[in-house]
Amino acid sequence: MKKLLYGFCLLVIVSCKKQLPVIQPTIITEKTPNDTDDPAIWVNPNDASKSIVFGTDKETNGGIYAFNLDGKIIKEKSIINIKRPNNVDLEYGFKLNDSTTTDIIAFTERERQQIRVFSVPDMKPLDNGGFKVFADVKDPEHNLPMGIALYKSPKTKSIYAIVGRKLGPETGYLYQYKLNSDSLGVHANLVRKFGDFSGKKEIEAIAVDNENGIVYYSDEGHCIRKYYAEPSMGNEELSCFGSQHFTKDIEGIAIAKYQDKGFLIVSNQQAHTFNVFDLKTNAFIKELNLGTIETDGCDVTTVALSNKFPNGLFVSMNDEKNFFFHDLELLKLN
Repeated sequence: MKKLLYGFCLLVIVSCKKQLPVIQPTIITEKTPNDTDDPAIWVNPNDASKSIVFGTDKETNGGIYAFNLDGKIIKEKSIINIKRPNNVDLEYGFKLNDSTTTDIIAFTERERQQIRVFSVPDMKPLDNGGFKVFADVKDPEHNLPMGIALYKSPKTKSIYAIVGRKLGPETGYLYQYKLNSDSLGVHANLVRKFGDFSGKKEIEAIAVDNENGIVYYSDEGHCIRKYYAEPSMGNEELSCFGSQHFTKDIEGIAIAKYQDKGFLIVSNQQAHTFNVFDLKTNAFIKELNLGTIETDGCDVTTVALSNKFPNGLFVSMNDEKNFFFHDLELLKLN
């Protein structure tokens, strides 16, 4: 009887565990046709109130949808008829020639086994139809790109695309490509293979701390992995952390940088929350409930964008074909 009573009490305690209060979004975007996945924020250098949030719509007839800061789709800036785009990232100041630079977005196109690169904000393709990735693998299951992050080296100003995939080997799971431009156009040249994989689920979310030259990625059922993003620094793993703070899948990663500190914000997908870690020490700080369901991807900027986002913007995918925009102050990071 005592055992039964103890079991009942334990069940009550577990089922009545206090839920985190929901931090309501500032803006909820219009819906995409199929299945939202990953966002990237472009901060307009001339007028921050005209910045754009790009978000993937993951399906065979998918696309990269552009949103203004009111969450409305900007049709003329969106890229449609993409074969299952997965993740997207953005970088500033890609050198086209000696006198011309442009901001760029890059995204994976899984069903065509390639990555795409477009200029921003004019949305012109720079890739002659796409750059094939994982071209040397023999197992077709290891040739399906998912995650992508762009890294701009503080040493050389070179821009790299770090690409993950649906499945892959235990070592060398990520491929890193250097993006170059010459008189013949833009090229993506493989410079290294790196990164361990537990084999438990998959690797999709990747984020880079440009200033410190560090790349983070989610080994979904295992941990957050941390490596040097600079190829010359080697392939040794720096850390594998955070697993005890996640219900199941470790997903989208965003990096919020302030002058004196930084934060890693990671989707705790099945708990419908986000875990916040100290960027320098990897220490867990807190858990947040932003009201999203099954978040895959997220992005953040600490730049003031408009009267709706005077403290910066956090964007997260919501499993209802949309994205949530939160004024960054609502997360109370700093």
